[in-house]
Amino acid sequence: MISLWHVMGAAGHLAERELRGVGGRAALADLAGSTSLGGRLEELRGRAVLLAVRDQLTAALALIELDGVASRLVVCPPDLPAEHLPFVMATAAVEAVVGDRTPGLGIVDVECTATLAPLTTPRAATVLTEWILLTSGTTGPPKLVAHTLASLTAPITRGSAPTASAVWSTFYDIRRYGGLQIFLRAMLGWGSMVLSSAAEPTGDFLLRAAADGVTHISGTPSHWRRALMSPSAPKLAPRYVRLSGEIADQAVLDRLRDVYPGAGLGHAFASTEAGVAFEVDDGLAGFPSARIGQPGPVELKVVDGSLRIRSPRTAARYLGAEAPALRDGDGFVDTGDMVERRGDRYYFVGRRDGMINVGGLKVHPEEVEAVINGHPHVRMSRVRTRKSPITGALVIADVVLNGEPPAPGPTRTELERDITERCRAVLARHKVPAAINVVPALPVTAGGKLVRHGA
Repeated sequence: MISLWHVMGAAGHLAERELRGVGGRAALADLAGSTSLGGRLEELRGRAVLLAVRDQLTAALALIELDGVASRLVVCPPDLPAEHLPFVMATAAVEAVVGDRTPGLGIVDVECTATLAPLTTPRAATVLTEWILLTSGTTGPPKLVAHTLASLTAPITRGSAPTASAVWSTFYDIRRYGGLQIFLRAMLGWGSMVLSSAAEPTGDFLLRAAADGVTHISGTPSHWRRALMSPSAPKLAPRYVRLSGEIADQAVLDRLRDVYPGAGLGHAFASTEAGVAFEVDDGLAGFPSARIGQPGPVELKVVDGSLRIRSPRTAARYLGAEAPALRDGDGFVDTGDMVERRGDRYYFVGRRDGMINVGGLKVHPEEVEAVINGHPHVRMSRVRTRKSPITGALVIADVVLNGEPPAPGPTRTELERDITERCRAVLARHKVPAAINVVPALPVTAGGKLVRHGA
């Protein structure tokens, strides 16, 4: 039986590789003879285990140890509302809990810590662990998505020669799909990893990542827009910068290229259900239209404007008796992400369930944001709706500036007018914001995406 630990290279190539958290670090080589579970790993063998810890370093160590031991591994993000925990545990038929909080949630409760203790029993992988990831829905309980180590690692190409020179990092939490992908890339790609913390200011994280020599780093476009506002951003010297989780418009790609001119720059399309569909490394927004219908392990098609994916990287199913089918009859996952072809390229324009209805005409907020974000004085924006007695809804834009324009630059009123004129030049009339509001910051979810609902 193959487990994450064995694929990492239990026989060697662990020297000099580390997991580095905000409050400590662990050498991967130490895991050969040590454990984060206090000698209680065998109590978890063959059980459905919920991993519920606060610290990412502790979570990372437990993930390595539990794969191949737990029959089902429910990866609980730290921001899961407490009221949803009973639903998650019941749906996943949880038998044991690994955590650093008050015990008593499961039949077996095991404390996990980043302080390693001697391992008394040799590691053995005896089961194919089912990995359960939680979606980051905006309302209601999350969906539980079933993966295997094979589906999670299918997008990862492992280098043929071992090297400890790569140091990975991400703004994501590794208990979300995007962060887990980077964690697995680091563990399977001979590198170390610097873990972030939700409590750590962005500037401090960037300084720590720079001090630890991070070479590969990822985040959502919203993560990166916030990071680029920090004076600590130029301290990094990455070899590769990656975006995923939201639409990567040309403005954020261009700004990253300006700040990190020596780095490879890519953006990936991925979701918890569909897995990693593809990566784009040409520095341009969107993706080549030739990818649609192209034969291969990952197949893409567009139906009624929505991108659909069939590949070995997709999840097996949703858990739960009342859960919807994850794939259609042909095995494709409907992502709900809307695309539009322009010339020889497809561009993402927004989510099917996020459209604004203006007098019967549809507006994708992300399409308008891409235009606004291209303004030289704009750092980021959020387009939302406001009720109107005439059209039912109006388009409103909240805008974060790069900073106050230097004198004798334009005034805020002139900037708002200029942004509106920019929209009028390229967008249909019903898509042009009725108002531009300059705001100091925009709310971002724990997963690094703009908060849209309830705005």
